[in-house]
Amino acid sequence: MRHGKKFNHLGRKTGHRKAMLSNMACSLIEHKKINTTVAKAKALQKYVEPLITKAKTDSTHSRRVVFSYLKQKEAVTELFREVATKVGDRPGGYTRILKTGFRLGDNAEMCFIELVDFNENMLKETKKKSSSRRRRGGSKKAETVEVKATTEEVVEETKVEEPKAEAATEAPKEEKSENKEEGNEEEKKD
Repeated sequence: MRHGKKFNHLGRKTGHRKAMLSNMACSLIEHKKINTTVAKAKALQKYVEPLITKAKTDSTHSRRVVFSYLKQKEAVTELFREVATKVGDRPGGYTRILKTGFRLGDNAEMCFIELVDFNENMLKETKKKSSSRRRRGGSKKAETVEVKATTEEVVEETKVEEPKAEAATEAPKEEKSENKEEGNEEEKKD
């Protein structure tokens, strides 16, 4: 019975599963991004993240432990040189899964799994957004103060502009009435 065994067997025997995850982890470290099914990506995430954490401390022991999982010298050296230096300050969550849709042949759900610190497009977007996390109530108060200030300014501007408008409209009327009186006087003279 499989009581308490939570990992996904992926429909493979133990040796096949370990070899597949090892190869996928090496490909992920080498290419920084691979396309696979969601089930395999989730299994790979649990497999590779402890190895990346182990790679943060560059010692002979940690290299040997990582090599026992990966079984490729090139992948181990790249993990310890490039990947570990980039993720040195990150406290976990080194990989990201982005779902891409369904495969045409068997309708399996597909995704990309990538190393978080190596996707330049996502890094640019996250750097732009540097707001701190606060409750909604705090931001609403600031917005209402700004809205009140702007409405008060608009009201003041309209009050200031109204007397000018009235004076401007009254002046031509007076001139017209004066012109009419002058015109009437001229007509009377004739």
